[in-house]
Parts: sequence; C-alpha cells; structure tokens
Amino acid sequence: MKKIISLACLGILGHTAFAQEFDINLELKPRFEYRHGFKTLIPDNVDAATFVSQRSRLNFNYGSEQLNAYISLQNVRVWGDVNTLSASDANGTAIHEAWASFRLDSLLSFKMGRQEIIYDDSRIFGNVDWAQTGRSHDAFIATYQPNAKNRLDVGLALNEEDETLFKTDYDVNNYKAFQYAWYHTKFDDLNLSLLALNTGFTFDKDGDQEVDYNQTYGAFLNFGKNKLKADASVYFQTGQIADRDLSAYNLAGNLHYQVASNFNVGIGAEYLSGTDMNTTDSDIKAFNPLFGTNHKFNGWMDYFYVGNHINSVGLLDVNLPIKYQKEKLTLQLVPHVFSSAATVVDNLGNEKDNYLGTEIDFSLGYKIADTIDFQLGYSQMFATGTMEVLKGGNKDNTTNWGWAMFVFKPKLFTYSK
Repeated sequence: MKKIISLACLGILGHTAFAQEFDINLELKPRFEYRHGFKTLIPDNVDAATFVSQRSRLNFNYGSEQLNAYISLQNVRVWGDVNTLSASDANGTAIHEAWASFRLDSLLSFKMGRQEIIYDDSRIFGNVDWAQTGRSHDAFIATYQPNAKNRLDVGLALNEEDETLFKTDYDVNNYKAFQYAWYHTKFDDLNLSLLALNTGFTFDKDGDQEVDYNQTYGAFLNFGKNKLKADASVYFQTGQIADRDLSAYNLAGNLHYQVASNFNVGIGAEYLSGTDMNTTDSDIKAFNPLFGTNHKFNGWMDYFYVGNHINSVGLLDVNLPIKYQKEKLTLQLVPHVFSSAATVVDNLGNEKDNYLGTEIDFSLGYKIADTIDFQLGYSQMFATGTMEVLKGGNKDNTTNWGWAMFVFKPKLFTYSK
C-alpha cells in the first residue's frame, strides 16, 4: 500500500506542470464514546461500552479546466483493535473515493468512479459523515447545467462481486443497481429539487437469485428570507421488495427563526409510514430512507433507520431545535418526541400506545483553529413500554450516550498554476 501511495503521488505530481491546481489534505477524527443504551434500550445487568474510534483520511485533489480527479484513502480503527507490536491492521487502508470528472462543454459533464453522492438535506442520498466509514458509491453521473439556476443529474450504478465469465449471484450486503434523475432549480428565495430513483435489490426465490426494483419519487423545497428559513419534502415509494408490493411515503417539514443574531429556534416534524405489526396484508408500507445520512434525522442516538428499524412500524418525529452560535462556539439542544406510525403489538397480541418516548440531544462545538474543531455531546432517551416491545431491553434503565471528538483537517500541500 505504501508503494501504491508513493507511485500515485509521483504520477499526479508528474502532471502538475499542466494542471491548474493540485492539493493534498489530511483528516484525522478520533472520537470517544460512552454507550449506555445507544441504538437500543439497555438490558439489566449490562455495563456501558466505552471506546475510542478514529478515522484517518489522506485526500488527493487535482483540477483543471476540463478534468477533475479525487482520491481519498481511509483507515478506520478502534484504539486497541490490534496490539502494539502488530505487523498488520485489523481493517487496513481502503479507498473511500476515487473518481474522475470531465467537462465536454459548458453545459455537460461526466463523473465516474467511487464517490460520495449528496443531494438536498441528505435524506435520500447522503455521505453519512458521522459514521467513521462514511458512505460512497461506485457510480456514473452525467450532469447537464444550462445555467446557474438549473441542473439535471442522471446517475447509474451496476454492482457485481467480481469479474466473471458467466452470471453469478451478488451476495454483498448492498443494492444490485440503481438509476436516478435529480433536477434542481432556483428562484429568488426558493429552491426546488425533484428526484426519481429506481433501486434494485437481490433476493432468493426457489433457490435462484432474482432482482426486484422499487421506485422512490419525491420533491424537496427550501425557502430562506431575512430571519426565516423553512423546508419541506415529500417522497413516495412503490414497486416490489422480495416479491412483496411496496407502498410507502415520507412527509417532513421544518421551520427556523432567528430570534437574535446568535440565537435560532425551530420546530420540525417528520412522518415515515410503517407496516402494522398485526396486519394480514403482505404489502410493505414501511418507508426506507435508502442512502440517506440518517444519523442527522430522528435523534442522534440512532434508534431509527441507522442500520435498524427498516420494514418496521414507521415513525412520527416532532422536534424543537434550539441553536446558539457566537464566534467560535456553537451550542445545540434538540428535544424529540417519537411515536410509531403504525400499530405496535406485544407478544400476546395486545395493541400498544403509539408513543415511543422522548429523546433530548445536546451538543457543543468549539473551533480551536482553522484546521481544528472540538465537539462533544450528550443524549438521553426516556422510553416507554412500546419502545421496549420494539427494541427489547428495559425501559426503566437509564438510557444515555455521550461523546467527545476532535476533527483535524490540515492542508499538507498546494500547487497551482
């Protein structure tokens, strides 16, 4: 790997005589966490988990009038996952991004390779930057941009496990393929985006692997003027998953008002449809945010849609974000009230109340220097018996989570011509 990195650097530097810009930057993100009910209610007689994880990225960026290229090498580890004399790493170094884009003319460009895909508020497509691994896709994207106010992206992905001579099963925990179109337009104080996404997932049927496709259609609208900011979104899902019909939807809205120069308050609500636990219908009515940055939504303790709560009873999340920001300091407080969108029943078949619980999230951020940030946070969940039915554990146990993190982003080298 060291040889590969060295050769890559030499190769790129060899072309900088013709380049407009080339830079190398570093990102280090060590994070301490205390988990006592993170993602799920903690059972009796179980102690909290404590650990330090770290993401290390080395990023190479090249840009010219027609060509842009980017490579991001990444190592993700937990402190102590190998001993102090280990000759190898538990996870090794991976390629988080490796893409090139080129412009045919002033209107049309293409981007291909391993890349992050981020649109709008990151609800359907996001880079999941909170997770140390992040999310990136192997994809091709064509962009048509006739002017500064309009843009159309068309994206394609086709996944296989290996180069083969004949068709083989795809057994990676991933989608098989997607195709999408995303259109964005700007007005004076308004931005509108439209998304149409077709996603294929594999499933086994009578011993053979098949692919079912489901479709996500929707719109995202955001508005900003003076002290007021607002956004709203609506998405619908249809198609099939493992030979079952899908019919689901997602509605969301947020309103923020700047009370003072450093103080902002808001109110937000999101509804993700779900499937009744006592239904006799085979249809799936649970909405799936697919490739979104789900840690950003529905509470920072990740009880919903962060590797969990898929094809479940859905969610209604009402929240009241409060933010204070002055110079280098940022404080946030976000209470959430959670309810199920569909019927929850216990193991005796009794219907439960829809109220799941209340979560309080708090975070502090301080910018130590241009390239150094410090952040810490604390969250606590006040769960109900209905949450206990969904998650297990014991709702009466104290359920909390705390973390502290440094983010270092120094620029190591810059060349421009």
